[in-house]
Amino acid sequence: MKTAGHSEATAHRGLELNPFRGLRYDPDRVGSLAAVTSPPYDVVVRPDGLHHLESSDPYNIVRLILPQAATPGARNEQAAETLRRWVSEGVLTTDPDPCLYVYEQRDGEGMLQRGLIGALRVSEPAEQVVLPHEDVMPHVVADRADLMRATSANLEPLLLTYRGNGTTTATADLIERTAGGPPLLETTTEDGFRHRLWSLTDPADLAAVRSDLARQQALIADGHHRWATYRRLRAEHASPSPWDHGLVLLVDTARYPLRVRAIHRLLHGLPVGTAVAALRGHFRLRRLEVPLPEALETLADAACAGNAFLLAGDGAFHLADRPDPALLDRTIPADRPAAWRTLDATVLHATLLKHVWHIPEDSPDRIAYIHDTAATVEKAERDGGTAVLMHPVREEVVRDLARQGVTMPRKSTSFGPKPATGLVLRALDL
Repeated sequence: MKTAGHSEATAHRGLELNPFRGLRYDPDRVGSLAAVTSPPYDVVVRPDGLHHLESSDPYNIVRLILPQAATPGARNEQAAETLRRWVSEGVLTTDPDPCLYVYEQRDGEGMLQRGLIGALRVSEPAEQVVLPHEDVMPHVVADRADLMRATSANLEPLLLTYRGNGTTTATADLIERTAGGPPLLETTTEDGFRHRLWSLTDPADLAAVRSDLARQQALIADGHHRWATYRRLRAEHASPSPWDHGLVLLVDTARYPLRVRAIHRLLHGLPVGTAVAALRGHFRLRRLEVPLPEALETLADAACAGNAFLLAGDGAFHLADRPDPALLDRTIPADRPAAWRTLDATVLHATLLKHVWHIPEDSPDRIAYIHDTAATVEKAERDGGTAVLMHPVREEVVRDLARQGVTMPRKSTSFGPKPATGLVLRALDL
């Protein structure tokens, strides 16, 4: 096992994306490619979404990324055994040659995203090659590490972004040219997104990509816990090893801007009436008897003027804005940039959770993080908890803070569209 960092760390500059032999579903062995895919593990709303995915096809990828058993050890062993069985049965097959994959997502509203899937060299934070922008929860990293060790696989790609700004024209042209040919696979998932995948195997093409990306720096858009897991597992294995790299999707946001959405909080055991009452005297409070879309518009308007949150769980919405400056001064650390101190997520975690509602942010039995707005509200109303709906942060704020080495509170942003899980996997022992 390695102890300290890698001696070669200073020898690398920029991103190093390597080809690999992808592990993919045989479309003749499954009901449909759409039926075996899943959102990323942390986007699946449990238990409703989990049960829906499990019932959609016996080979749905959720059986690998979110295995169900009585204990963590049993869950991980079950995932490993399931993966071995699917490979031995030919449900999952390995592509014959190492390649990079061009991946396209397109919806019915004009959203188009293209990028490259490959095995990225795992780097240390000091190298400033891959920039995180959010804190992580140690228990989640430990859980993902146990699953990856058991399966010896990267089951789903992280979403990383970089800004080409005209400096990666060879890669951009290659992606566009490749997307004009027949794909390896094509499917439309139930969210309306069409997914297409192509392979790049030509040595000249791979060299062009390698040269272009060697000057680039990436921001983690989605997958902070899995990136931290990659780093942990890399440190456990003597280099060189397959664990030196991790599965990612790289998207040039100068060409394909991502959508940035909020991740909402569901507070278990805190009725919304109690949550609202605790805010009196600290925030301006308004009760909104309107549908969800209109309530979100009101939240967006309020967020333009400062910190604002929308609370739900009792059939109505409660807008909390204009926080008491004295409360913020008392509760928010002063040793961070102003852009960090004024984030809604900072105020939520440092002020509301810690000092007003007294909820530990690292307690999964007290707080859940949910991407789907309507699902958050529905679960709060059903369970008697409080939904805290957030307004998204702009991408430029996220990137600027990351470049300063300042991480945002965990689960502050949701970049998308996220890659569908199940289209291509990376087995480390192949």
